Amino acid sequence: MIETDDKVGAPNPVSALIDSLPVAVYICDTNGYITAYNKPAQQLWATTPIIGETKWCGAFKTYTIDDTLLLPEKNAAAHSMFTGVSAPSQELIVEREDGSRRYVVHHPSVNYNNDGEITGITNTLIDITAQKFDENKQAMLAAIVQSSQDAIISKTLDGIITSWNQGAERLFGYTEQEAIGRSIIMLIPYDRLIEEELIIDRVRNNLSVEHFETLRKHKDRHLIPISLTVSPIKDSKGNIIGASKIARDISRQKMAEEQLQHYAGNLEILNSFGKTISEDMDVQGILQKVTDATTQLTGAKFGAFFYNKLNENGEAYMLYTLSGAPKEAFEKLGMPRNTDVFKTTFKGEGIIRVDDITKDARYGKNAPHHGMPKGHLPVVSYMAVPVISKSGLVIGGLLYGHPEAGRFTNEHEHLVAGVASQAAIALDNAKLYEEVRMLNAKKDEFIGLASHELKTPVTSINGYLQIIERSLAGNDRNTAFVTKARMQVSKLSALIADLLDVSKIITGKLPLSYTVFNLQELLLESVDVLQQTHISHAIQIEHCDKPILIKADQQRIEQVIINLLSNAVKYSPDADKVLIKLVERDGYAVISVQDFGIGIPKDEQERIFSRFYRVDNIADHISGLGIGLYICNEIISRHQGRLRVSSELGKGSTFSFELPIIA
Repeated sequence: MIETDDKVGAPNPVSALIDSLPVAVYICDTNGYITAYNKPAQQLWATTPIIGETKWCGAFKTYTIDDTLLLPEKNAAAHSMFTGVSAPSQELIVEREDGSRRYVVHHPSVNYNNDGEITGITNTLIDITAQKFDENKQAMLAAIVQSSQDAIISKTLDGIITSWNQGAERLFGYTEQEAIGRSIIMLIPYDRLIEEELIIDRVRNNLSVEHFETLRKHKDRHLIPISLTVSPIKDSKGNIIGASKIARDISRQKMAEEQLQHYAGNLEILNSFGKTISEDMDVQGILQKVTDATTQLTGAKFGAFFYNKLNENGEAYMLYTLSGAPKEAFEKLGMPRNTDVFKTTFKGEGIIRVDDITKDARYGKNAPHHGMPKGHLPVVSYMAVPVISKSGLVIGGLLYGHPEAGRFTNEHEHLVAGVASQAAIALDNAKLYEEVRMLNAKKDEFIGLASHELKTPVTSINGYLQIIERSLAGNDRNTAFVTKARMQVSKLSALIADLLDVSKIITGKLPLSYTVFNLQELLLESVDVLQQTHISHAIQIEHCDKPILIKADQQRIEQVIINLLSNAVKYSPDADKVLIKLVERDGYAVISVQDFGIGIPKDEQERIFSRFYRVDNIADHISGLGIGLYICNEIISRHQGRLRVSSELGKGSTFSFELPIIA
């Protein structure tokens, strides 16, 4: 505000002068009333003081730099007025009515007239808010940098270190005095120097580097995995003058990642191993898989699985498998004996894990070697885990060795113990499977032998019955009994023939004699024969007019057709018809036999082609051994065809098979 001269009405030259200044200036008279101020002062206070009424200061409130409220009459301007001495510059806080604050430097100066009398005070207020904020920001930033756990380093574009915080000292081992002024290359491994060139190139182009994972050297030369973030440093004019680096130690993170990868690898091995041995019923195969998997899991140099087994005579002998070493390495050493080292394992007393077996008290006490035999694999770290069956019987032991000490851990114990439990179950299952397989083989052998043995007397009985039938008079009442007896013998002969076929299929000796014939003619002949013997059902046939030629065993294909037709009649006792169709489809002849009988439950349909299988509670009142469909399926399969079933309970079944046609 420009004050006017009351006497002449002209502008006060002093007011005009201060109004032109870029900083806040105001004048107080000897009583402290403001007589003049300029626009920067008005803007600083964010209010308009009243000339001659506002006293000492136009601010809403004023505080010392330590935030103590300063009364107007106690400020530096009043002090200068009362003492007649200009007060030194002072930092103050000016608060506005809206609560906002500005930092200022107050310069009060005493005004005198020509007679040397005090006429007032000129006050200059320099706004240092921005500077103050920058100082606070810098102080805060410096505190953050110094207290940061990460290494924060600045360097020139030539790579010379210009700042070095405590985090850098902790991470790299160099003190601030040792690092500043030296080249950043002191931290970079030789084979990674190219990284520094690439980083500086990005910085020069005003580009940052974020979370770059690499390795850097400690003062003691060991390598540290770090995550590196680099940003350009600019001067007040925006010129890039250096780079700021933040290096974070990611050793724990890398270790955790390695452990996760390790655990994931172990899980993958365990899952694969569990699936594999659950599908394997071969003892030797299981032993080898267990040995290989656990040797890999433990990181052992050598692994072995020793397994007690009984032969057919009940005599005990030992199988073994190796991993990490050829069998030749064990051939001259013999099997583990009941020594102090081995007996704990083979008696099932627990797991043994020793960092150095050569220093163990149980080692080296037994003749003839008194220690490791000549030529033995170099074992220092040693671990042995008993394999115990569900019944509690020790069935073997897993043994591991490594030429370096302290290689096996508690984790390895748990892993192998878990695998040993799975292995014990798998071996028990393999043993049961072997026993079942042997019993099954003996059963198949019995069926084959019994069928052969039964065939001769049944054939003889049938011959004698034919002689008796011919010798009887046509009106003799015994003729009917003989005829019925011959029918039963025929059924028995058919059953024996089926059993012989089963035996041949099992042994892979089912003979097939291939010829080219018209399947249509064979079908018609088979239907004609069946219709004569099964008058209770009308067998309806649908077929194409042209011949369908196939190359197959005609007798066996006829056997399949008759079997399917006979089953259709047998399993539809309340129906009166059977449908059979022959069609040509995509290079195959397809025959289907449909009945309208009792049907087959859906959950049973996948198993009806199994040997000796019959549907429970559905066909209990119908005779049969459950081998007809098994034989049919085998015959069609060996002709590169497929036998299928489609059925609904209570509505009947359709059996169909396909055979390739001669082009």
